[in-house]
Amino acid sequence: MTEFSVNDAELEKRFQDRVDDEQKIEPKDWMPEGYRKNLIRQISQHAHSEVIGMQPEGNWISRAPTLRRKMILLAKVQDEGGHGLYLYSAAETLGASREEMVEALHEGRAKYASIFNYPSLTWADIGTIGWLVDGAAIVNQISLQRTSYGPYSRAMIRICKEESFHQRQGYESLIALAHGSAEQKAMAQDALNRWWWPSLMMFGPHDAESAHSGQSMKWKIKRKSNDTLRQDFVDQTVPQADFLGLEIPDPDLKWNEERGHYDFGEIDWEEFQRVISGDGMCNRDRVATHKKAHDDGAWVRDALRAYEAKKANKSEAA
Repeated sequence: MTEFSVNDAELEKRFQDRVDDEQKIEPKDWMPEGYRKNLIRQISQHAHSEVIGMQPEGNWISRAPTLRRKMILLAKVQDEGGHGLYLYSAAETLGASREEMVEALHEGRAKYASIFNYPSLTWADIGTIGWLVDGAAIVNQISLQRTSYGPYSRAMIRICKEESFHQRQGYESLIALAHGSAEQKAMAQDALNRWWWPSLMMFGPHDAESAHSGQSMKWKIKRKSNDTLRQDFVDQTVPQADFLGLEIPDPDLKWNEERGHYDFGEIDWEEFQRVISGDGMCNRDRVATHKKAHDDGAWVRDALRAYEAKKANKSEAA
């Protein structure tokens, strides 16, 4: 019998051909180790962001101004937890375990979106998070619906539908504040002033300074660059701020007729690096809160394992 072998270079060429042909890569397909590791890093970071992102909003559930607002916020925070589960499950199809991913988060080896290391100080922050933070997430995640890895792509399709609801409820809340009393409008403007620049930081560093963007774009894990996504977000958000009658806190913001886009000021990249390095206003509290919740829930995981073991023993006995 003749034995056939294919070297790594040929396998990588076939893999890239499939990606270039817009075919989805599935868990049992051959893939370069770098592709697998890149996906685990990105998907787990995305999952951590969803779960950590529950904290600044969950802080306001008991203080929502009306029962309707409370119900909406409860539903939204619950959705975010579900998004984290979808994404952890997608990462597990690549061979990563939930325990490894959570451990990396607790030990500071894994990152999450820098925006969640800022505090939610007023009720207007909750609407602004929905409008800006979820709006920025949608800009990024719409393109990820076409990511090359099948389980990630399918998770994003479902997540985007729910994120659209989150963005709409946040904007609707800000409409009420911006068109309310002078004090309410001032509170909305204050929230915009504090969340605008961190929202732009969500898209990551400039393309030339991004460690992973080039390869991720080649493998079509990412479909648009950081700077392109950031520009898309600014272009869609400025008219929304105008409708609210709020002023974006950027003196350099202006429409560029020649480019067909808004020009905007430079981000404080030193602040960005400080926050993603763990020295933001809420970094330590966010991780400590997650770790405590994880430790407090250990008995539930232990009970589930015991139940599964009991069922397995019964099956073997039968």
